Amino acid sequence: MQGKLIVKQLRKKAKQGKIDTVIVAFPDIYGRLIGKRFTADFFLDSAAKHGTHACNYLLTADMEMEPLPGFDFANWEKGYGDFHLQPDFDTLRRAAWLKKTALVICDITEGEKHRPVSVAPRSILQRQIQKMHRAGYTAFAASELEYYLFENDYRSAHAAGYRDLRPVGWYLEDYHILQGTRTEKFTAAARKYLQKSAVPVETSKGEWGLGQHEINVRYADIGESADRHLVFKQCVKETAMAQNLSVTFMAKYKADGAGSSCHIHLSLHRDGKNAFVGDKKFGNLRASETFGYFLGGCLKYAAELTPFYAPTVNSYKRYADASWAPTRLAWSADNRTAGFRVVGSGESLRIECRIPGADCNPYLAYAALSASGLAGIENKIKVPEMFVGDVYAAKDLPEIPKTLRAANELFKQSKFAKKAFDEEVVKHYAHHFASEQKAYDAAVTDWERERYFERG
Repeated sequence: MQGKLIVKQLRKKAKQGKIDTVIVAFPDIYGRLIGKRFTADFFLDSAAKHGTHACNYLLTADMEMEPLPGFDFANWEKGYGDFHLQPDFDTLRRAAWLKKTALVICDITEGEKHRPVSVAPRSILQRQIQKMHRAGYTAFAASELEYYLFENDYRSAHAAGYRDLRPVGWYLEDYHILQGTRTEKFTAAARKYLQKSAVPVETSKGEWGLGQHEINVRYADIGESADRHLVFKQCVKETAMAQNLSVTFMAKYKADGAGSSCHIHLSLHRDGKNAFVGDKKFGNLRASETFGYFLGGCLKYAAELTPFYAPTVNSYKRYADASWAPTRLAWSADNRTAGFRVVGSGESLRIECRIPGADCNPYLAYAALSASGLAGIENKIKVPEMFVGDVYAAKDLPEIPKTLRAANELFKQSKFAKKAFDEEVVKHYAHHFASEQKAYDAAVTDWERERYFERG
């Protein structure tokens, strides 16, 4: 694949002076790329063989990189030691948007035996992948990420308090080629860099919001797809930065604007074929019994696992009726009002989960879908009847939790989550989500100032 490297190729390019820097990094709790830059020579002489280390507070830090109290995994009492970063050479690739740079994603391990750190996002997904394989399945997925693009650079946007930013578009541009042409300098560069960095691109298009866009990446097995998602966001942000622009992947950037989604398309394969294909009737759709059970599990456990799909306070502001984001738990065929939309036919038959926003951590979102779907198969959970019509208008359907606080209460009490991910993982992430909520509760917002400064 274009952009992928093996160590032998990296060594050759380093000798030729074509690569002089290697980023060694991992996804943190938020799904950010965290790590170090190595000189290519030192990476090849040392880290390629032995890995490297980083402070374990990085899996307990908030968005501001403050080490938060209350975690069992790492804390002041334990002294915030190191964990081990082990490069996964299947992820070694060019970072084509950066000069003479390669990138490798790491697994996080600890102890003399280098046991995987259970609370690391990549470890959580890998355990679900292993369970899938033991059951005889391979999951394939792709994430469709939406984002807003602004004419302001990041520094000036920060100086303005992220207020009154100038989006690149000035009218709703969903599918408009004319508006897309205005931003093609940026989008073409991002497409090219992704393609050359082993993140194969299908299409790009304008989205529904002012200055909103998406670039679609080809599907892959679910682990590779999560890694592509991680590289995608880094590439898009840094490409914008290089052109004195900025992008945001906030789930809801503006109260009166469209939210930014991460629609996840997923199918299961067994013996090289799509396991969702079959002749069993589900409404006006024909699919396999496996499909029905998998989707049944996804629906049954969606509310309990919502923080893995919607991890921030802002995530829940995207869930609004008639907004293209789901508000209720139902499934339907090719119906964008449903939380789970079934699309494709034959070998392309797949489930689209529309619950995650663009702020999701892909490793956690994919793990949630995998765990709940596999439980559906194992326990033969029957899928509800296909919904036909406007899901927004169906007030009797169960709702997606409305706040991070409500979702986290379900998550930390969930017997299923503790069984699927282990109690240690649930406790760690429930504390993280609670800390995120606590930080928001203590903040004084623009809304409060505008509402109460004079008239309160």
